[in-house]
Amino acid sequence: MSELKIVVTGASGRMGRTLIREIAQGHGITLCGALEMEGHPNLGLDSGTLAGMQPNGITLTADPLPLLAHAQAVVDFTTPMVSTMLADLAAQARIVHVIGTTGFDEKGEARLAAAARHAVIVKSGNMSMGVNLLAALAERAAKALADYDIEILEMHHRNKVDAPSGTALLLGEAAARGREVSLNKHAVKTRDGHTGARKDGDIGFATLRGGSVVGEHSVIFAGTGERITLSHSAEDRSIFSHGALTAAKWGHGKKPGLYSMTDVLGLNA
Repeated sequence: MSELKIVVTGASGRMGRTLIREIAQGHGITLCGALEMEGHPNLGLDSGTLAGMQPNGITLTADPLPLLAHAQAVVDFTTPMVSTMLADLAAQARIVHVIGTTGFDEKGEARLAAAARHAVIVKSGNMSMGVNLLAALAERAAKALADYDIEILEMHHRNKVDAPSGTALLLGEAAARGREVSLNKHAVKTRDGHTGARKDGDIGFATLRGGSVVGEHSVIFAGTGERITLSHSAEDRSIFSHGALTAAKWGHGKKPGLYSMTDVLGLNA
């Protein structure tokens, strides 16, 4: 069986370099392209060297078209603007698009859904196997503990730019599904000053930033006289690259559609 040919976007960033190192270990996958944004100072450099390995002969380029024409999958941890553009191109090329990008607005989500009519798109606010299992457990707990208050606590490194994190929102969505409610209508993302008593049905979020924390997430179910906490600690970024590459391999040969990591893990069965 031939190896799955993968393009990595944001190839000189932290996740990009981690993905390139993971792909170099083999396991039925091979790197066939490395993308960076136009004007980036690392364009033209060897992606293996940037990832801290021996040169691999794959240099960074800003033009996705020739790369996607010869690829079977593209793995993408970039920005909503870049990801929606790549989704359109993945649809044209009929390849797998794995999206770990977060922060899409409604228009962005609609573009991804449209692209998924022709491409296999696997999108998740977190590519970790453990986090997606945590989300499945949170959904079940929210359903079983219908009168418990739900609070989601997350902490990331000091340079993270979005809050709450995509993972926290993923967990919030899971809890909302368990309660059969809309997260948009029940999420409480800020508390300041005299807020009054907590409303029944609220799903609260608390955000911490500092240091070099890769990712800490807890879903707290607080009832009368007891509290249950489901949590996950990310200790290395390789868990995200491993999950994303697992998703790429899973998606190859699937029918076009918009999938999530719960599909990859078989948790929707």
